[in-house]
Amino acid sequence: MAKQTFNGRPVVPGEIQGDATVSKQPLNPTSTYIDNIWGGNTKTAPCMDQDNKDLYQKDLAGIILCTPQTIGSSMGGGAFMLVADLDLAPKAILFSGHIDAVGAAGILMADIWQEKPIICVDLLGDGFLEAVKTGDPIAVKADGTVEVG
Repeated sequence: MAKQTFNGRPVVPGEIQGDATVSKQPLNPTSTYIDNIWGGNTKTAPCMDQDNKDLYQKDLAGIILCTPQTIGSSMGGGAFMLVADLDLAPKAILFSGHIDAVGAAGILMADIWQEKPIICVDLLGDGFLEAVKTGDPIAVKADGTVEVG
């Protein structure tokens, strides 16, 4: 695969390299992290959202997550803060579209209030999710540039 470059908007800037974990479906943080929120799981961050076939039962701790957007209830921001506090959040979340207000609030509060940044870039475009596959090498730059491949 030839390297492809996408330019997005850094929400929480940072630099990271690793392998992509891709969901073509939007992420529902509350459903995803229900085992951490209510189940008392402090060791792993399994996706418990049965509606997300791309991520269901995968451990999302420390990954670089690529998704179109987040959906769900107003608890979503709190879910991001909780998994960040447990050191189980993704290292980065990359959105093809706009980040929603609830997701942004949780990701920003984890960074500012808890000093546990989740690198976040949005507005990478639909072509980003068409190009990236789970397991692809990915590099994120602080200016919102994302290289796949």
